[in-house]
Amino acid sequence: MGNPGANILVPLAFFLWPGVVILLYKKLDKRLVPVIAYVAGWMFLPCAEYDIFMLKNTKSTVIGYSLLAATWLFDKEKLLSYRFRSIDIPIILWCTTPFFSSLANGLGIYDGLASTLYTTIKWGIPYFFGRVYFNESDILKTLAITIFIGGIIYIPFSWFELIMSPQLHRLTYGFHQHDFLQTLREDGGYRPMVYMNHGLMTSMWMMLASLLGMWLYITKVLPKKIFFLPSSLLLALLIGTFLMYQSMGAIFYFAMSLLILYIGIKWKNAVLVIVLLVTPYIYIFSRSTGSWDGTNLTNYIAEKISPARAQSLQFRFDNETILIDKALQGSFFGWGGYGRARVFTDRGKDLSTTDGLWVITLGNQGSYGLLWLLFAVQLPTIFFISRKKPVQWESPAYAAPAAMAVFIAFTMVDNLLNAMVNPIYLVFAGGLHGLLLNKTDLSLESSEETELDLFREFDTLTSRFLSDPGNSQSKFIN
Repeated sequence: MGNPGANILVPLAFFLWPGVVILLYKKLDKRLVPVIAYVAGWMFLPCAEYDIFMLKNTKSTVIGYSLLAATWLFDKEKLLSYRFRSIDIPIILWCTTPFFSSLANGLGIYDGLASTLYTTIKWGIPYFFGRVYFNESDILKTLAITIFIGGIIYIPFSWFELIMSPQLHRLTYGFHQHDFLQTLREDGGYRPMVYMNHGLMTSMWMMLASLLGMWLYITKVLPKKIFFLPSSLLLALLIGTFLMYQSMGAIFYFAMSLLILYIGIKWKNAVLVIVLLVTPYIYIFSRSTGSWDGTNLTNYIAEKISPARAQSLQFRFDNETILIDKALQGSFFGWGGYGRARVFTDRGKDLSTTDGLWVITLGNQGSYGLLWLLFAVQLPTIFFISRKKPVQWESPAYAAPAAMAVFIAFTMVDNLLNAMVNPIYLVFAGGLHGLLLNKTDLSLESSEETELDLFREFDTLTSRFLSDPGNSQSKFIN
């Protein structure tokens, strides 16, 4: 256990979470359980890690294990309904890349299997649940609304940490989940972390909740009231809170996502989404070949925006450069694990600061791993824009999936400089694939009346907490 200062609530939260998921299966509709399990688990489980038999157990893996076990007990038929399709190949090959890296570097079969299992639980299981459970437009819409509600729930926690500094994780679980100094802002304030690994990860979560809420509001899919309050008011509070995080990257992604969705509909083409998809390849090529070092960008930021932000970005570029040089010395399958891709002095001092997921992957799994990472992350967006015309992006059936598709494309851009992997992003990926492969989703091209009937049945059978905008049965949302 590498969590100094952790209290008894940390193991309790991890070990009791399977029981929580089982309880959800007993109380709620089976389709709603993965929604609640992933959203609530990611929002409130501790940012801790237990190494058991060389397997890393984190909140992401705990959620995955819990859902697998509970689904096997209560919904085995749905679990076994999965049918392999060729579109699943990239995520499968990405999950198995650590195995080949371990073999190529002489680390052994056991190490390769353990690393592959961890990657599969972290990446493959959320994708799998997306494919199986989130393959209908109504359930993806429910997921989007649930994430929006999750953002609303985070508002008071965010305000507390904006004022009092990021302390909630320490007060609850006994330790800071990340370096406290990184939460300090230039103006003397703080960037909240709440119960996530880093302030940037929490910023992206609030950005996602704001994006989904805003797009569903624009397309008239968002319920009119939530918790007895107008959704427009809650949306304004959420966006205002998100802006107070002062994450320039997340704010840029938020604005550009809405712009891409809006212009895509107006222009009736997805050219901006394609530009977004191509951006990571341009960046990776220019950085790997040394044709661009980032100084012109950091100089502009220092002059126009903030010298401190420019210094931070240049520090990332400088570290990325030495990591690229080390990665290119390795094999096609990378250096493998155990920090072998990091850079050390002759005396063993670690000179590396790893930030970007792409350069971490290039170092550990080589060009082979990076290739499948890019395909696995971007394929859902490519599949969506190839199957659904932009004029459909504002329809009730596709408003939420369209926002998710654009967001997924931005996650690869974000992971050029960060390594913030959220399992819910993989649920989006699997859900989009499942939706587009699902020929029995009657709500996709159905009339409004049919869609409302489906929501009314879903609301009646599952929960008193979620409903469609046209359905007032819900106690808290209508």
